[in-house]
Amino acid sequence: MRLIELSKRQQQIVDIVKENGPITGEQIAEKLSLTRATLRPDLAILSMAGYLDAKPRVGYYYTGKKDSQLLSEKVKNVAVHHYQSRPVVVEQSSSVYEAICTMFLEDCGTLFVVDDEATLAGVVSRKDLLRASLGGQSLEAVPVSVIMTRMPNITVCKRGDSIIEVAQKLIQRQIDGLPIVREVESGSGLEVVGRVTKTNITSLLVDLASDDTVD
Repeated sequence: MRLIELSKRQQQIVDIVKENGPITGEQIAEKLSLTRATLRPDLAILSMAGYLDAKPRVGYYYTGKKDSQLLSEKVKNVAVHHYQSRPVVVEQSSSVYEAICTMFLEDCGTLFVVDDEATLAGVVSRKDLLRASLGGQSLEAVPVSVIMTRMPNITVCKRGDSIIEVAQKLIQRQIDGLPIVREVESGSGLEVVGRVTKTNITSLLVDLASDDTVD
């Protein structure tokens, strides 16, 4: 898989730098019988993509990185906030029935439960709701606080975290999504500010395929 599809001229530039680097932009332009201004966009693209690097008063040199390495670095630089979704929240006094309705209407796989201070108290998954539904109890009478996974046994992430690290957590813990949190000013809890799910990770993969990720 190529990180970007190089044009014929861009590939020529890479080959020239491989053979002659470090080499200045003017020298590259001379070898291609073009002006420095004509090459400037190509050199910028190759530098931003990681194929080339440059040092002041020295010139361009080939980084030696393969496409797989460049792709790995690009993914590692994508933060959670670039692909986060709106969190779906219920209060811990809500009934299991209300939680089921919310999950159905919002078309999500995980609900984040908050307390009276609007801080994260627990998480409810599809499995939790299914298990409660099979118990023979009145779903309107059972609060979600009875079936939820409670703090501190909840895996969370922050907006600036690497999305690849979050993806690894989703796989390791076999869960659908994580709450994105920040500490409240009082320091007495965590506020839910977003969510990141397997669907968000899929969106990242689609953007990588079209080379449309956020730098």
